[in-house]
Amino acid sequence: MSEIATAKMSSKGQVVIPGEIRKRLGLKPGSHFIVVGEKDTLILKAITPPSFVEFSDLVTEAKKQAKNVGLKKSDIGLAIAEARKGK
Repeated sequence: MSEIATAKMSSKGQVVIPGEIRKRLGLKPGSHFIVVGEKDTLILKAITPPSFVEFSDLVTEAKKQAKNVGLKKSDIGLAIAEARKGK
């Protein structure tokens, strides 16, 4: 269930997330967020790194997709070199 609370921005642009919401969402000091603002709406989305298993699954899927399109290790090296030239 959603909880509604109010917060106030400090002169430094800091906003305190109410304690009950922090607790319910498991937010800790140092938590990272994506911040989206449009018109009068502000959205904070907590960012959590993938677990080792999730990351391993992502790498496996990326390798599978690369193989399906015929990507080789040498192609990656060339792409990196080309990107570095552009800087």
